Amino acid sequence: MEALIPVINKLQDVFNTVGADIIQLPQIVVVGTQSSGKSSVLESLVGKDLLPRGTGIVTRRPLILQLVHIDSEDCRKTSEENESKTKGRLSRGINGEEWGKFLHTKNKTYTDFEEIRQEIDAETERISGNNKGVSDEPIHLKIFSPHVVNLTLVDLPGLTKVPVGDQPKDIELQIKELIYKYISNPNSIILAVTAANTDMATSEALKVAREADPDGRRTLAVVTKLDLMDAGTDAMDVLMGRVIPVKLGIIGVVNRSQLDINQKKMVTDAIRDEYGFLQKKYPSLANRNGTKYLARTLNRLLMHHIRDCLPELKTRINVLAAQYQSLLNSYGEPVDDKSSTLLQLITKFAAEYCHTIEGTAKYIETTELCGGARICYIFHETFGRTLESVDPLGGLTTIDVLTAIRNATGPRPALFVPEVSFELLVKRQVKRLEEPSLRCVELVHEEMQRIIQHCSNYSTQELLRFPKLHDAIVEVVTSLLRKRLPVTNEMVHNLVAIELAYINTKHPDFADACGLMNNNIEEQRRNRMRDLPSAVPRDKSLKGPGGQSLSPTELLALEAEATKAAAGGSQSGSEQTDGATGTWRGMLKKGEDGAAADRAMLQHPLPASPQRGHAVNLLDVPVPVSRRLSAREQRDCEVIERLIKSYFLIVRKNIQDSVPKAVMHFLVNHVKDCLQSELVGQLYKAGLLDDLLTESEDMAQRRTEAADMLKALQKASQVIAEIRETHLW
Repeated sequence: MEALIPVINKLQDVFNTVGADIIQLPQIVVVGTQSSGKSSVLESLVGKDLLPRGTGIVTRRPLILQLVHIDSEDCRKTSEENESKTKGRLSRGINGEEWGKFLHTKNKTYTDFEEIRQEIDAETERISGNNKGVSDEPIHLKIFSPHVVNLTLVDLPGLTKVPVGDQPKDIELQIKELIYKYISNPNSIILAVTAANTDMATSEALKVAREADPDGRRTLAVVTKLDLMDAGTDAMDVLMGRVIPVKLGIIGVVNRSQLDINQKKMVTDAIRDEYGFLQKKYPSLANRNGTKYLARTLNRLLMHHIRDCLPELKTRINVLAAQYQSLLNSYGEPVDDKSSTLLQLITKFAAEYCHTIEGTAKYIETTELCGGARICYIFHETFGRTLESVDPLGGLTTIDVLTAIRNATGPRPALFVPEVSFELLVKRQVKRLEEPSLRCVELVHEEMQRIIQHCSNYSTQELLRFPKLHDAIVEVVTSLLRKRLPVTNEMVHNLVAIELAYINTKHPDFADACGLMNNNIEEQRRNRMRDLPSAVPRDKSLKGPGGQSLSPTELLALEAEATKAAAGGSQSGSEQTDGATGTWRGMLKKGEDGAAADRAMLQHPLPASPQRGHAVNLLDVPVPVSRRLSAREQRDCEVIERLIKSYFLIVRKNIQDSVPKAVMHFLVNHVKDCLQSELVGQLYKAGLLDDLLTESEDMAQRRTEAADMLKALQKASQVIAEIRETHLW
């Protein structure tokens, strides 16, 4: 299981090559307040002075430190290789046993740890500047040594409260956000560093660790500066976990003082002195504290943590590999045969456009109606409900009907209701169906425009590689739709005009409505005939000379005659005699009485009526006013309204059926049939190939990045597969 940490180091190297941070690898994150001894702990684990020193904030960028344990044979082999490359320029005292490498310096090897310290300083100032600011861009350093254990540690800037010098005012917030970014990784182990000469209850390191790890399952506490505690006090209770318990334990260490650092005291000597101090001050806890015990503990914890994280890590890598493979496929391969590629893209777009209309597209919307389904909704829901909401008699008053009847009779009083008035009024109502029909065409046209964008975004992502080709295809399809819109509108207009051109009163459905109306009028006449005087013949039938049913206007005339006869039968005796004998005196009398009755029914005199003694202007037209209608006028209006409603419903049914068919034929199906030929004719030209198939500026770069990431993920998957084969998991 010791080999698990090098495996993680391999994975870290794999992802470092592509500069990706998409996989959260197991690592140890060191957190603590400023000057709490974090850097000293790391140097003790490495065994070398390699980290910058100074007052105030020194660590201003995350340092990802990978410790790689190597055997002595590997040290000698590497030493020989370095000697051959540098011609004997290796630093004395190191002898090639230990060396380091930075990620940003590629393959350069550092055998002098003083150069490593200087490079860390230079790289920090290059990104973070020299104003004590911090940056979240990490520095990657790998140390190879036979004196270290396999570990991956992250050194972070120390927690601070007050900005110093040129530091930004929100430096505390910046550092906390940077720390939380690393310790919130569930695959990390938190190494909370606290100085022994401070109160553990006020430890900022333990506070932030507890916020990110409430259960404490991945937090290890380190107490530094045990030798700097006040005289008469010790850290026994703290190290035993009696003050603040930590699940993974609390380990005490002794750091080098600033005087030791100034005097160039070796880390190995400091570790030996630390062991002597622990044996003297804490003899019962000496074996469970100190730098060497801390290194072994961290190595053991990291190995077990890696073993627990590997299954989830493997799944994550496989999922990302599939995602990047799909992304790389969407970017496509570099274009070799431009002519073939252009034809394929045009054909695929045309096919996807037609499939979207037919409902067989590969990518189907689940959040809203799209394509053919939306067109169907427009036909049967939007358009159908709009037509049903049109009132057959909307905008038509009884006065309008009566005026039309009177205008159609001319100067002669009419015995029958004129058919011209019916045609005039029904055409006016049928004309109202044209506007919703044209709106239906407009809605379908808009939906076919939306299908273009749908195909560009979801169905043919290859078009995103070639923005000029995409724009050209959109322009061609839009132009085709624009050309078909007037043709379709004209056809729909003609459908309404056809209905207006000929009012078919012999339509079967309309004849049935008239027959039903005849039956109702006949029943009413029979009821009135029972009250007629004996002078009026009662054997009048509603059948014509040929035995056919009378028209509605003829029925009205008979009914009017019967009504007049009934009114005559109720007059005085002398009037009955005159009326019965049919003398001119009786007829005149009835005419005068009828005129008087009509005058009495008017509620208000007409404003333009001439008055006696004044000149009469014959050009003044009487203005219709509200008045009570006579019985005959009421019946005439009711018959006309019923006929209009009956015929309007027939026409509405025809329009509701014919308009969708016309739209499908002249717009939808025509575009489907001609789309590919139109695209090929407009775009498939030798002079346009190079221009249309020009990739976007960042497409090649994104393809390269996706390919590198996919390669890294595949390599990482192979590394994890090797773990299974060697039974390290």
